[in-house]
Amino acid sequence: MAAYIVRRLLLMIPTLLGIMLLNFVIVQAAPGGPIDQIIARYQGMDSNASTRLDAGGGDPSAGGDAASRGARGVDPRFIAQLEQQFGFDEPAYQRFFDMIVDYATFDLGDSFFRDRPVLDLMLERLPVSISLGLWTTLLVYFISIPLGIRKALHHGSRFDVWSSGLVILGYAIPGFLFAILLIVLFAGGSYYDLFPLRGLTSPDFDQLSLWGKVTDYLWHITLPVLAASIGSFATLTMLTKNSFLDEIHKQYVLTARAKGASERRVLYGHVFRNAMLLIIAGLPSALVGIFFTGSLLIEVIFSLNGLGLLGFEAVMQRDYPVIFGTLYLYTLIGLILKLVSDLTYMWVDPRIDFETREA
Repeated sequence: MAAYIVRRLLLMIPTLLGIMLLNFVIVQAAPGGPIDQIIARYQGMDSNASTRLDAGGGDPSAGGDAASRGARGVDPRFIAQLEQQFGFDEPAYQRFFDMIVDYATFDLGDSFFRDRPVLDLMLERLPVSISLGLWTTLLVYFISIPLGIRKALHHGSRFDVWSSGLVILGYAIPGFLFAILLIVLFAGGSYYDLFPLRGLTSPDFDQLSLWGKVTDYLWHITLPVLAASIGSFATLTMLTKNSFLDEIHKQYVLTARAKGASERRVLYGHVFRNAMLLIIAGLPSALVGIFFTGSLLIEVIFSLNGLGLLGFEAVMQRDYPVIFGTLYLYTLIGLILKLVSDLTYMWVDPRIDFETREA
């Protein structure tokens, strides 16, 4: 077991480097880098200043420099200063090497446009993403597991057929599309105005009582959680059902029934415990999707100030330190949770031996 864990940990290093290198090349090749973003803003401000001077009849000599600079383009010395400030005066391979060396000590650098450490920005946004992911996980598990058990006990019945149709329909609807539908129906879009459209709390949240804060928080989180949960119901429900069906037809269940054990004792004393092993073992992997990959568009649509929105804003602004910093931590956490998931499988079912298979 120890040798397997060591091999997996060592394998994470080239995997992480490969992912970072691939994304580094793609991002560097994409047009519209951070310097282009700053130049575009600079030219826009110069253009606006020149327009105001011309319209107001101001002193031509006062605005002539700005106007001529906007007409000619940006001063090359200014561009050179920006390249030196952001480190673009060095070759790409050197910048990648320096980034990886810093990331090895969890020094994720500073944001280009926020003038704050990337790690501080992520820690500031982390509670929102954890809140959304935690409620989504609880809702999915507390609904999908009982539903999957009921479907297994009534396999082939009308309930099983129509519930399977609803579950598959929910799985086919993308989370962001369902979020838009919820907004149209319940957030003042076209029908009802029952829930807030954006944010996790109201502006007067600090002045509310304890009960008021709880209800205000739940009022805001309801639609985002529903939208984030819709795509996860089908997988877990069908996995629970199939696990129960597989266990129900095993020999030990027939033996327990032959000995006179009650149906409730058979189902929840034997079948449930064995069927849930697979579900519990898959929890670490499920958390990766729910916490990190599944909440991006949901946070953007509902304006939730979490990690997903931070990453989206960084991509739009070409804020490279935030892009690569979040990617680095996401990938590292994902690889670690994948290892934890495999170890959990081996713990709950000793028959599974990844170490022997790799050998």
